[in-house]
Amino acid sequence: MTKRTRRPSETGLSRRQLLKATGSTAALLAAAKLNFPAGAFAQDAGPEVKGAKLGFIALSDAGPLFVAKDKGLFAKYGMPDTDVQKQASWGTTRDNLVLGSEGNGIDGAHILTPMPYLISAGKVTQNNQPTPMYILARLNLDSQCISVANEYADLKLGVDATPFKAALEKKKASGKAVKAAMTFPGGTHDLWLRYWLAAGGIDPDKDIETIVVPPPQMVANMKVGTMDCFCVGEPWNLQLIHQKIGYTAVTTGELWNKHPEKSFGMRAAFVDKYPKAAKALLMAVMEAQQWADKAENKAELAAIMGKRQWMNCPVEDVLDRSAGKFDYGIPGKVVENSPHIMKYWRDFASYPFQSHDLWFLTEDIRWGKYEPGFDTKALIAKVNREDMWRDAAKTLGVANAEIPASTSRGKEAFFDGKVFDPENPAAYLKSLAIKRVEV
Repeated sequence: MTKRTRRPSETGLSRRQLLKATGSTAALLAAAKLNFPAGAFAQDAGPEVKGAKLGFIALSDAGPLFVAKDKGLFAKYGMPDTDVQKQASWGTTRDNLVLGSEGNGIDGAHILTPMPYLISAGKVTQNNQPTPMYILARLNLDSQCISVANEYADLKLGVDATPFKAALEKKKASGKAVKAAMTFPGGTHDLWLRYWLAAGGIDPDKDIETIVVPPPQMVANMKVGTMDCFCVGEPWNLQLIHQKIGYTAVTTGELWNKHPEKSFGMRAAFVDKYPKAAKALLMAVMEAQQWADKAENKAELAAIMGKRQWMNCPVEDVLDRSAGKFDYGIPGKVVENSPHIMKYWRDFASYPFQSHDLWFLTEDIRWGKYEPGFDTKALIAKVNREDMWRDAAKTLGVANAEIPASTSRGKEAFFDGKVFDPENPAAYLKSLAIKRVEV
């Protein structure tokens, strides 16, 4: 994959900013002690162990884990030996979570929100054996994208996928395959892609072949013509544009504003055995989320995320969208200060609303990942640990105004007029024209 290098002035970063953002580890650790919110973990009630193994995929929504490691926050809360390990794919993340660190796997991860549910229910594991997991926090809201190959540049696709349907039918009629790529069956990217296609009258199981491609391999696969569109997080959508291979049709926040995305998930066995260690990890991640959300830290955040051990990409492929500038790769379509910027802390981004988990489970019922009538509430009660989040927030000294009053965010509205009422998910399912389940 060819990587382009730009001068600092071309990325909006001055040389001074770049030097500051990529300063020594010692300087970063010193800054952490000065700049982070108060609320150190009580040493006399410290963690049972000194570290854990956490996985991540090279995506910008794993930023809080990168920051927590780079800035010494895991160490601050008594977990200095925490190892943050890059995973090759979401399938690898699943397999390593099933193994656990005792089996040379991992204890927790930056993960697609539906995955802890699919793993806990044994829907995506070998021999359908459940591995109980907990969601301790949400990592972010918004800022995934659906990108389309330059083959469809003349369509200038946006939130309405209807024009895409005729183009796909024409291509299929010529004897060519049409494919849409996502990152894990039943995961967030799969569900955003399916929602967009289905809202445009395209059946994601019949009108186009849906394939699995790991996030870091999306651009290379689009370059050789493997797929017609894909859904993934950053930096891969912007890198696609920089390499002049395709363009952004829609950011997922345009489909559902302030939607939940990734989570901080951990094996239940680790949390149950080491509850203080789990709380320490959670507090480090939450503090990192607060830091990452501040406008004045965006340049440094981009530099951290682009590092070799993290996303291993040019800062130019990270900075603009992490700071809220969205160039869609379509002439004249550049949005400054987008409301769909990735949110790590604001708008209750870190809190794992149970109502949001219910939407993901409902969508996975829609597409056949769970059987009709599956007891979603019972599974949410086991997996969602918003109680731990609230406890960690209290210890951190988070303001009451930043802690949700309810486990539900209420009714959610989508771009096509559909409404999800967590009090009546069956009505939402019934309103959807394309689905694999009868309601």
